[in-house]
Amino acid sequence: MLFKDKDLLTIKEASEWASCRFDRSISTSNISYLVQYGRIKKYTNNGATYISKKELLSYYNSFRGKREIQWKKILGEDLNWHLSFDHLREVDTTKHVHRLHPYKGKFIPQLVEYFLDEHTDEFKKEVLFKKGDIIVDPFCGSGTTLVQSNELGMHAVGIDISAFNALISNVKINTYDFQLLYNEIRYITNSLRKIIADLNIKDFDAELTDKLAKYNNKYFPSPEYKYKVRNKEINETEYSKEHVEYFKYIYLSLIKKHKIRLLQESQTTFLDKWYLEPVRKEIDFTFERVKNIKNTDVKKVVSIILSRTIRSCRATTHADLATLKEPISEIYYCAKHGKICKPLFSILGWWDRYSKDTIKRLSDFNKIRTNTHQYCLTGDARTIDIYGDLKKRNTEFAELIKKQKVAGIFSSPPYVGLIDYHEQHAYAYDLFGFERRDELEIGPLFKGRGRDARESYVEGISEVLLNCKKILAEDYNILLVANDKFNLYPTIAEKSGMRIINKFRRPVLNRTEKDKGAYSEIIFHIKEN
Repeated sequence: MLFKDKDLLTIKEASEWASCRFDRSISTSNISYLVQYGRIKKYTNNGATYISKKELLSYYNSFRGKREIQWKKILGEDLNWHLSFDHLREVDTTKHVHRLHPYKGKFIPQLVEYFLDEHTDEFKKEVLFKKGDIIVDPFCGSGTTLVQSNELGMHAVGIDISAFNALISNVKINTYDFQLLYNEIRYITNSLRKIIADLNIKDFDAELTDKLAKYNNKYFPSPEYKYKVRNKEINETEYSKEHVEYFKYIYLSLIKKHKIRLLQESQTTFLDKWYLEPVRKEIDFTFERVKNIKNTDVKKVVSIILSRTIRSCRATTHADLATLKEPISEIYYCAKHGKICKPLFSILGWWDRYSKDTIKRLSDFNKIRTNTHQYCLTGDARTIDIYGDLKKRNTEFAELIKKQKVAGIFSSPPYVGLIDYHEQHAYAYDLFGFERRDELEIGPLFKGRGRDARESYVEGISEVLLNCKKILAEDYNILLVANDKFNLYPTIAEKSGMRIINKFRRPVLNRTEKDKGAYSEIIFHIKEN
């Protein structure tokens, strides 16, 4: 391509042209971002960078480009599209241990990296932290800040009111004897296979799976069936209901043939209500073997594998796995997959899959981890003696905090009335017998979003910040990720003797909710008043 070609523009020219063409501010940084992440091609001549006007036009007319333009019109030009991380694949945002266990409300690791690492750009104009610094996350959740602090060569202490959250976090950042871990998992897997044979569930499940596959191939062929539904050649509701009723006779006959009992006698606890009897027997059997593991660290990892497994084996439809409605014990039509689906009757498949995945993820993280300290304490971040509690578990780390002080906070406090953090892992609390402290959650769903709930939230977050100040260095930096729908954080900062010095607004993409509309959250940069 000749560099006299009028289609080619410098970064500055592209910024000016695009801003005029789309009637909005498109900075040189925006253009550089598109080049850096391969959205448009980079052309060079004598060391200078050029881009194609046609390619730039094509990008801003694409889905991604249109979304950026539309969202900025709705949410404002200060929306930092860099922080959308829309160039990343799911495998990047769930790298190594970040997908060790499901957790609602966690932020992606790249958001932590952006503010903790030593780069600057047109939005983040100063370096806030450096290697060797200590970070505190008083709403630790599943430990994303701890893990990324380790990757970046920083120390980090987390706090969480949920004992199970602390377990997830500490499992992620610990080190292990992988051979011992593998041996324990293999022993449990082999034992589980034997009990499944004794429970007579394997033959039943195999025959049901075979008959269901043949039936679905005949009456719900893919992709022909979905095509006919979309084109209204088939009434999905009536058609699916008719075939579910017909196949139900086959299903019930197989249950009778194999003498399978599905419902548990009691419906008192979460484990009683949400698991079929064959699955519950396997859970109890596996848990007994986990309890007999002598190495404490290995036992914790295997406990997380079991928890992740049983979450996927609840007696619910595929569509309702994230938000449970009613337990099921029969076959059902699954609109998500466009066919008849069945409940799970065994944990073995998920157990085997998650066991292998966990070992790989821990191993991958082990290859890049740094020799730094991380630990998550279980407790109320408003009142916990951070130094004192940490000293009981890691004296060396505690003394480092006493000597060096904490450089700052990176955390995502709970949003008002959005999530019940204990309830999302009710199955794990039921199985492991951890103490639930729901009443100490700040801003839980069960307290709603009314005036009292908001006032309580302001008090709670302020008390957390004041408690953390006891171990913060003088020139600390606090970064809190929040969707401040009710404009509470100016008051929170004031009550904490602090001030908001900057706000970074980021678009939140790939949300799981049905509402895919323009949505943003704010990262508040807070310092001493």
